Amino acid sequence: MKKEHVLHCQFSAWYPLFRSLTIKSVILPLPQNVKDYLLDDGTLVVSGREDPPARSQPDSDDEAEEIQWSDDENTATLTAPEFPEFTTKVQEAINSLGGSVFPKLNWSAPRDAYWIAMNSSLKCKTLSDIFLLFKSSDFITRDFTQPFIHCTDDSPDPCMEYELVLRKWCELIPGAEFRCFVKENKLIGISQRDYTQYYDHISKQKEEICRCIQDFFKKHIQYKFLDEDFVFDIYRDSRGKVWLIDFNPFGEVTDSLLFTWDELLSGTNLKGDFSEEALEQDAPAFRCTNSEVTVQPSPYLSYRLPKDFVDLSTGEDAHKLIDFLKLKRNQQEDD
Repeated sequence: MKKEHVLHCQFSAWYPLFRSLTIKSVILPLPQNVKDYLLDDGTLVVSGREDPPARSQPDSDDEAEEIQWSDDENTATLTAPEFPEFTTKVQEAINSLGGSVFPKLNWSAPRDAYWIAMNSSLKCKTLSDIFLLFKSSDFITRDFTQPFIHCTDDSPDPCMEYELVLRKWCELIPGAEFRCFVKENKLIGISQRDYTQYYDHISKQKEEICRCIQDFFKKHIQYKFLDEDFVFDIYRDSRGKVWLIDFNPFGEVTDSLLFTWDELLSGTNLKGDFSEEALEQDAPAFRCTNSEVTVQPSPYLSYRLPKDFVDLSTGEDAHKLIDFLKLKRNQQEDD
């Protein structure tokens, strides 16, 4: 995998070529000061919050007396920077896409940070929703700091122009998403995207699903992408129509799901488990979770914080904040 292959998978590189096959989206250049804010390692203070969490009233006068908020002039107050011009552009784009969007950077979406959002979703209505997800995501940080990890060429990293991608929000069923692996412009493998769950309809319809994806690939994707080795994600809706979701580099930086990269790179163990007729037509290997016995936990669980930490960071539970402050005061008194 070379750096140019990674560059070709940027959203702005492929979207103009395949606009009619995918979800309506808006691409906005990311200002340098916004990038600096997103990479700042300080305490998570989200810019642009319109509705700060309401403060609960103390249960008693005694409790009110116990909580002393410092008015020391030397006390540092954390305030989020504001980006009025960028905020306006983002909100206009969100409104043009129906009021709710799925956000991402050049390559990655903050899928590992969904847990920190109030709705436990990547559905965003404002820039502050997006900032909360982006500042909490390792995937977004990797886009900024290690976009060419696993690349084999030693050429200098190209100068990057980062962009905020806003995609019209659509309620996609995880059991209808598939990842497709292409080598030398040949579709060699298809994997269930949400491999942690068992979906009965996939097992029953896998030949039909595979044939549908093959037809889509040959008609719309083959020989039209900028490289001959790549990975693309699709969504097959309830009517059987296939939608293009994303492109990814053909290499270790991309999750191989139910395959291994050794298999995909060498071409071993990629015989499809279909009928003889399908095999004669050179069908790609198709893999899905075959039973509930093989169901696995979500790969994003390892990125989560304990719920108490989340409540404290967002101000969602004022009583936990009060208990935390009492604990800190008692520790100081003990010291």
